[in-house]
Amino acid sequence: MNCVSPGSRKRRFLLALALCLSPLLTAKAETRATVDGVTYINHGLVAVGRMPSDLRDSFGETFGSGSGMAFDPSTWKRTAEGYAGSLLLLPDRGYNVDGTTDYRARINRIGICLTPLPAGALPVDGQAQSTLKASLDQTILLTDERGVPMTGLDPQSGIRPAHDGYPALPQASNGHVSLNPEAVVLMPDGTMFISDEYGPNIYRYAPDGRLLSVTRPPAALIPMRNGQENFASNNPGPGGSAPVPPNPDTGRQNNQGFEGLARTPDGKYLVAFLQSAARQDGGDAPETRNHSRALVYDLANPANLRLVAEHVVALPLFRDDKNRQRVAAQSEAFGLSDTHFLLLSRDSGNGYGQKGDKSQYRRIDLLSLTGATNIAGTSYDGPTPVAPKGVLAAGVTPARLAGFIDLNDASELARFGLHNGAPNNRNNLSEKWEAIAVASTLDPQAPDDFFLFVANDNDFITQNGFQVGEIYHDESGAEVDTMFLVFRVTLPGLR
Repeated sequence: MNCVSPGSRKRRFLLALALCLSPLLTAKAETRATVDGVTYINHGLVAVGRMPSDLRDSFGETFGSGSGMAFDPSTWKRTAEGYAGSLLLLPDRGYNVDGTTDYRARINRIGICLTPLPAGALPVDGQAQSTLKASLDQTILLTDERGVPMTGLDPQSGIRPAHDGYPALPQASNGHVSLNPEAVVLMPDGTMFISDEYGPNIYRYAPDGRLLSVTRPPAALIPMRNGQENFASNNPGPGGSAPVPPNPDTGRQNNQGFEGLARTPDGKYLVAFLQSAARQDGGDAPETRNHSRALVYDLANPANLRLVAEHVVALPLFRDDKNRQRVAAQSEAFGLSDTHFLLLSRDSGNGYGQKGDKSQYRRIDLLSLTGATNIAGTSYDGPTPVAPKGVLAAGVTPARLAGFIDLNDASELARFGLHNGAPNNRNNLSEKWEAIAVASTLDPQAPDDFFLFVANDNDFITQNGFQVGEIYHDESGAEVDTMFLVFRVTLPGLR
């Protein structure tokens, strides 16, 4: 992406002016969190950007924003105006309201131009929401090992039998592997790990999108109905029927699979995070589904991941607008060390494009696995619940959370013309914030400082949509843009 434009000289002047004036502005105080003796600092929101809701991808279909995101560090550089680079942005299974469609799974490469404001400074040029500019560079289809596109269709009761080293996989009525992708990790050799919700599985892809290998989770997370594996998510495609029963008896919940995926900075481990508790662990009720799991895999052989640890993650609890206790399901993770992670958790049903307007919980917390019980290979990976009815088994210590960044912070949002709650318009944050990526500030005076990018999943909501050969207009009447929020943070030891 070419970050130079005719107005660049003016913007550089205005940025310099902002730098000069920033001590005179009322800046938000830094927020700090100390975990296991390490202090992490949030310096505040420094940039916001949008991509239009009706943007079409390289295949002429409505672009699907960010269920997952990963920076390509080889592209990141300083420019005359700020920074430029490239990232991968992963949409999920396609536009769906009453059911799923034969949306071919894909991932998009995005060009980024970042002109960050000083933390706490006010935009001075009237372009607060263009301090980050993003453009679509390429769309890559995700296929199985034979080159057949994967599909967003609900697998209903379909299973592709295990063969040639591949495990049994969710399969749609059209014979294609069903994939609901939620998170992506980019490896140094250009291969990608992508986690999904149907299995839940971890898929490994070549740079061109061809499937290389699949990792299947322990039996405790495989969805079971009537004693049989059944990967349906109760979102049948055209002409399909709902599963019986609608929810699995045990295993991952419908649409609550591997929502988060993170690589540790040393490159040794890949960690998959279940969105919320498995059905047998209290996942059958909205107020008890907080005991999720983090699965740690050895990356020594990327084609054959080896589970070496598994921990219970106690997700945040909050009160909804009716004062009911609810669980903030996790939406993404990022590795800061082999034991520390950023964990993005949120509520649901609130924001632009939804009936509810005000979110009660959208935060990035710090997660520590230090001291958490390793349940890998125990009976908890089989039929024994680790948290029956939401009560954690005796002797099991969960991972710990510490608050870090509140995405709903009113003063921070207001600096960029955004808000949380009424009026429920395009400047109200949309419901789903599901993607995290981190890039260095390239500041030799602050080597531990990074830009933390957070992106939404807009659910393909637009009034000018086109997908799977059909025009659509979302019934909400909304135009939900793809959006990026960028924070400056201090993350000691991350390299």
